Amino acid sequence: MKKYKRAGRIASEVRKGVRTLVKPGTPIIDICEKVEKSIIRKGGQLAFPCNVCVNEVAAHYSSPPQDKRTIPNDAIVKIDIGVHVDGYIADTATTVNLKPEYDGMVFAIEKTLEQVIKAIQPNVQTRWLGETAKKTIEQYGFKPIWNLTGHQMKRYALHAGKSIPSVPRFAMSRLKAGEVFAVEPFLTLSAGSGEVRGLTEAYILRYHRSKSPRHPKARELLDVIEKAYRYLPFSRRWLKGVLPPQELDQAFKDLLSNKSVSAYPVLVEKNKQAVAQAEHTLIVTETGCVVTTS
Repeated sequence: MKKYKRAGRIASEVRKGVRTLVKPGTPIIDICEKVEKSIIRKGGQLAFPCNVCVNEVAAHYSSPPQDKRTIPNDAIVKIDIGVHVDGYIADTATTVNLKPEYDGMVFAIEKTLEQVIKAIQPNVQTRWLGETAKKTIEQYGFKPIWNLTGHQMKRYALHAGKSIPSVPRFAMSRLKAGEVFAVEPFLTLSAGSGEVRGLTEAYILRYHRSKSPRHPKARELLDVIEKAYRYLPFSRRWLKGVLPPQELDQAFKDLLSNKSVSAYPVLVEKNKQAVAQAEHTLIVTETGCVVTTS
């Protein structure tokens, strides 16, 4: 419990500070690296690469090495932050809006997160939590994204079984005291499809299995990845210096081709409509829950 709370406190502090970094023209890689350095400076470890998702991009965008993308004017930006302390994870996100007409989206997603958290107690069905999210989102005139969900977490496991959706479909599990969840509703404009799809772009990676690669340098790289990150997601930016650039590129190709490493595709709203997100980590208790990232 102490480690969960410490990770949550660090994540909360970093989330509150990140809003000042999001300005038009700011390189996205600068935001990612400042967030990640802040986590480490505060005594935490990186549970996953900082996500900076702009407009219709909903999840899984984190800058690759030498990223040239910047925050555009009039953007709505989701910042998703992951911290762990000895494997005990805090996952939190906020939406920073630079376009006044999207203010309602931010208000609605924050209210949705608040209402879902209020509904959490032992034995509650995840279906009911999805219904709560859907009703709240639609009350404000927006559309929930059905195929992005909150998720149960365990030590060194970011996704550990149960899901908390933003709609009531496909959700029959019940919560139990002692379980840990990242609750993260997503919404889009009424013109959106309410669904995300994956792009061919993928910049967040995860160790998958120990399978002997053809390239000897790939074996060396895989050993570093397995030891440093276990099954938690990581960025290629973090491996700068492990191998010379050309060898690093070839080693990654080998690891991806033999599925020693898997990649998370960038997810975008199917109709390319703007997306908002809010997220907290919580621990289910006998009487409700404790939010670690408030």
